[in-house]
Order: sequence, then structure tokens, then C-alpha cells
Amino acid sequence: MEKTTLKALERKTFSKSAIRKIRNEGRIPGVFYSKHEPPIHFDVADKAINQLVFTSKTHLVSLEIEGHEGYECIIKDIQFDPVTDKVIHFDLLGLTKGEKIILEVPVQLVGTPVGVKEGGIIQHVMHKLEVECLPRNIPEHIVVDVSQLKLGDSIHISDLQIEEVDFVDPKESLIVQVTHPKVKEEAAPAAEEEGIGEEPTEPEVIAKGKVEEKEDEE
Repeated sequence: MEKTTLKALERKTFSKSAIRKIRNEGRIPGVFYSKHEPPIHFDVADKAINQLVFTSKTHLVSLEIEGHEGYECIIKDIQFDPVTDKVIHFDLLGLTKGEKIILEVPVQLVGTPVGVKEGGIIQHVMHKLEVECLPRNIPEHIVVDVSQLKLGDSIHISDLQIEEVDFVDPKESLIVQVTHPKVKEEAAPAAEEEGIGEEPTEPEVIAKGKVEEKEDEE
């Protein structure tokens, strides 16, 4: 797994105006937390965190906060702006040697399914899988070979095996499948021709009106 150094500045102010100022300066606030360390609030350059977020790999992060020792960690949570999709906050989870952690790892599909060549459509259902493992065994991504999938075939979590890695998601969870293309149903001609040759029936509202007129005359 790739290891990336992330340089950060500790922040002491937590007001909305202070955080807004940080973001206006092109920096993103974050929090480091660990079982054995008190939380540390910091901020980093937006370019530095973007390269770790917008990727198909899981990165091991070496966090360097001015005035602190270095910390080995991974990205645990990310918050995005609902309009621009920019990163506005993130959390880093500290790693401890010998202790397992739970995290999400991206799924990478490889190969072209046989079923797609036959006219089928591939449906990638799960793009990330939750796993539990030791820090040294964290995979960059989970490779799923789909080249042998025929029409109607699928791959579930139960079909995968990675040494020293346990899957947290249910084993029956569907990851990817190859299905038949959906064909738009045309209106059946019989339905359109139904009623041809029959005499039109007088609407009920008209018949009701005639009855009312007769009663008025009486």
C-alpha cells in the first residue's frame, strides 16, 4: 500500500468564522483521533488532501503536525460540500501496530466479461467493501476479475478471498453482475384494436342527465 506524507498545522480555534477563513485560504480542516491519543485538530492544503480522496486506492498516511511527533493513520471519514463536491472536512484514524482496524477499500474490476461481448450489460453494485485487518495488510484496492462472467452470472463477497483480510459486509452481498439489456416493451396491437367494430357505449353521465330531466318534467 502506498504511503503518503501529509503536512499539517494544528488549529486552536473552532468557530465557524475561523473555519470559514481557513477554507478561504485554500486549506481544509481535519481531526486526528486514536484509541491511545487525544484528538488533534489541524488543517492541510486542499491539494494535499484531494490527491488522497479522489483516487481509487487506499493510502497509508504519515501525518506530520507542526509541534507533534509523526502519526501513522488512514482516512476514516470525509465530508463534501453538497453543491460543489469539494472536501470540507475529514477525519484521520491513528493506527496501532498489532491492532486490527475496520475500513472501506475500493473495488477495482479487471477484464471484459464474456457476457458483455454477447450483448449483456455489466452492473457494478458495490464500489467499496468494508474489511478488517492489521495495518500492514491493508490492500490498496480489491481486485475482482470479471472476465469469465457470462450472461446472468454474478460475483458476491463470498466468492472473494484475500489473505489476512476479513470482509465485514454480509457474504451474500452482490458486488457485480452481467444482465440482459432492458428492452422497451411496445404496446400490444391486440390491446390497441380492442373494441373495434363495437358500438360506442353512451357515457354514464349522459344517461344520468336524461333521468334527471325526466324527473324534473314530472
